[in-house]
Amino acid sequence: MRIVVEASNLKKTFGKGKKANCVVDQVSFSIRKGEIFGFLGPNGAGKTTTLRMLTTLLAPDSGDVIICGHSSVQDTKEIRKIIGYVSQTGGADFSSTIEENLVLQARLHGFSRKEAEQCSNELIEKFQLTQCGKRRVSTFSGGEKRRLDIALGVLHKPKVLFLDEPTLGLDPHSRTALWDVIRKIQEDGTTILLTSHYLEEVDILANRLAIIDKGKIIAEGTSAELKKQVAKEELRIQFKDRVDAEYIKILKDHPVVQNIVYTDGE
Repeated sequence: MRIVVEASNLKKTFGKGKKANCVVDQVSFSIRKGEIFGFLGPNGAGKTTTLRMLTTLLAPDSGDVIICGHSSVQDTKEIRKIIGYVSQTGGADFSSTIEENLVLQARLHGFSRKEAEQCSNELIEKFQLTQCGKRRVSTFSGGEKRRLDIALGVLHKPKVLFLDEPTLGLDPHSRTALWDVIRKIQEDGTTILLTSHYLEEVDILANRLAIIDKGKIIAEGTSAELKKQVAKEELRIQFKDRVDAEYIKILKDHPVVQNIVYTDGE
């Protein structure tokens, strides 16, 4: 499958001298066309800083990102045309209605007035926001705001969509509803990078994922592959009499046995 995002040795340090703090340290990974790639890590691990470099909002100290053949260092304008970005705080104007937000965004992307209004109506229906009517965004629930944020991010039909903690602060019902929205975007052919610190979220949504901690990628693969690395199968055996050394030796010599823990006593 074709690679559409290739991050190579990204590094970002804030501060100088003794106060220098390396937030992202030689981060490399790739994302395949049409997949959801999960970027998992605790708060302060470097997820958002990496995402800001991927979306050309922050220049790396070193390294590069290639998105659909364009370099984030050399082709910033071209990359911005083909990506969508939804930050943790979103980009909607809270004093305006949902239609006003969508039409303005469409016009900024070069849509005619008629095209912008048509696009707005389609997105309102697609993202199940018809109930919001003419209300100002400031009156929306958390789930409604996030659906609007994502609608604004995909309005221009980007090839790659970057979502930074899209369900942060939402209740379980709203989170589940937003997961359905993200899946539908993927089904439309959009490649997605999603940052999160929710294990369940990336397990359910991501085709592959990378785990970042203290600015470094510490693991990468499918959810099933990573689970196998940390969750080993366990077999418990209870002997009728005392533990015999010969039994222990037989078990240790078996090729699938990695570790044995036993007690010798009643």
